[in-house]
This record gives sequence, structure tokens and C-alpha cells, in this order.
Amino acid sequence: MLIQQLLNGLVVGGVYALFAVGFNLVFGIQRLLNLAHGAIFMTGAFVAYYTVAAGWPLWVGFILAAIGSGVLAMLIEIVCFRRLRKSGDAEFGAIISSVGASLVIMTVWQWISKTQIVRFPFETFPVIIFRFWGLRVSALQLFMAGAALVIVVLMAWFVYRTSFGRRVRAVTGNEKAAMLVGVNPNRIYNQTYFLSGALAGASGVLVGLAFNNINYMMGEPYLMFGFVIIILGGLGSIPGALLASLIFGMVQTLTIAFLPSGLTNAFIFFAMFLILLIRPNGLMGKEEAGALRGRR
Repeated sequence: MLIQQLLNGLVVGGVYALFAVGFNLVFGIQRLLNLAHGAIFMTGAFVAYYTVAAGWPLWVGFILAAIGSGVLAMLIEIVCFRRLRKSGDAEFGAIISSVGASLVIMTVWQWISKTQIVRFPFETFPVIIFRFWGLRVSALQLFMAGAALVIVVLMAWFVYRTSFGRRVRAVTGNEKAAMLVGVNPNRIYNQTYFLSGALAGASGVLVGLAFNNINYMMGEPYLMFGFVIIILGGLGSIPGALLASLIFGMVQTLTIAFLPSGLTNAFIFFAMFLILLIRPNGLMGKEEAGALRGRR
């Protein structure tokens, strides 16, 4: 039973990693919290659902969800954050602006869905169960874990092993100095927001498939969980977000399985409080929070 729950927690943690890494990526480069990230996550789930409902295969819906969510995140950066960023003191304004963007996006999907819970058609993903060593694993769980692993590895390679990643870290370190060597900060911000939104949209599809319960409010609890994860891992630390996501997923799964109903969130937040007493900057954070952490 314990090993089964740990396995389930790893799968859940992988999906949280997609959401939290994208959330943390924006903070790492821009020092701003994009509180519309949950609405972008929800958009990915809806785009995939309506694509599948229109008769297209799931893989098309997955790709369109990632692209559509990425484009939406870019639009939020242009409309909500760019002018605030130029003002030099954008933290509070960005919070208000992104909350407004989130409400607009949620209202649009509430109108499109007519406030109904929508579900993927039966057998959108084949129902196949594997049993080994006393464990029960579904094909969907394997797909979720595999997709999360591949996407996170590709994203890490993109950020830490490509010229794009070097430009991102240059803008993060000193935007004006980066401009002097020919880096266009606005282009970097656009690309970073697109990547962040695509990760959120992909995680939204996986969650929609796992629970088959898509509604215009589904992004709000994940926004709260994502906020906990990036604080626990260390603000701006991508490796920290990955580690915290896996820990969070396993702890959440175990508490749901073994604690009385309703105590899960209380236990998680209490555990986070204890960890932050010992590590005030998070598991892998540093005092100067806000810069992308990882390989240089």
C-alpha cells in the first residue's frame, strides 16, 4: 500500500513539476509572480478537450493546448507586464494586473463552457492496467509520468544548454548589460512566457485526463499548490521546483491515503512551515532570490 501510494505520488509530482517550473521560470527571470498561471493551466485543459470533442486525436489536442497556452501567456506579458516592468517597481502592480487577467480568462471559459463541468469522451486514452510486484499502474499514469519527464528534461536542456538559455541568464543577471551585447530583453521575455505557458497548458491536459473533470475554476487550487512548491523549492530555483514538486506530490498522496479527510492541506502547510524554519530560502534557494538557479 505504501509503495503504491509513493508511486502515485511520483506521477502526481511530475505533473506538479510542469506547472511549478513554468511558474518559477517567470519569477526567475522577471522577479514577478504571474497569478494568471492557473488560468493558463485551465486554458490548456479546455483547448485539449474541445479539440478532442471536435474529432481530432488526443496528441493534436495536447500540442494545440501547449501552443495556445504559450501564446496566451505571451499576450499576458505584453498587455499586463511590459509597461509595468518599464516603471521599475512592478511587483505589486503585476500581482493586481495578473489577477485581473486571470479573472478575464476564467470568465471567457465560463461563458464558453456554460459553467458546466466537461469531460473527455470515454476511452480518449485507452484504459489499460498493468500489475507487477503487487503494484497497479495504468497506461495513463505511465503516459503522465513519461510526458512530464520528457518535457521537463527538454525544458532544462533548453534553458541550460542552448544560446537561448544563455541569453535568459544574461537578462536575469543584468538587463542593461545584456542589451549592450545585442540581447533583446522583450524577445527573451516573450519566449520565456511562451515556454512557461506551454508547460502550464501541458500540465492542464494531463490533469484533465487524470481526473476527467474540466471546469473554469480548476486552475485555482493548482495555483496555490504551485505557489507552495516554488517557495518550498526556493524562489527562482528550477532544480528546487523539481525537487519540491516530487516531495509535494508524494506527501499529498500519502496524507490523502492515510490521514482523515480534510487534514491534507493543513498537514502540507504545517510541514512547509517547519521546513522554512530550517531553510528560510527554501530547499535549494539562496538569499538573493529571483535569479534562475542551476548550471551556469
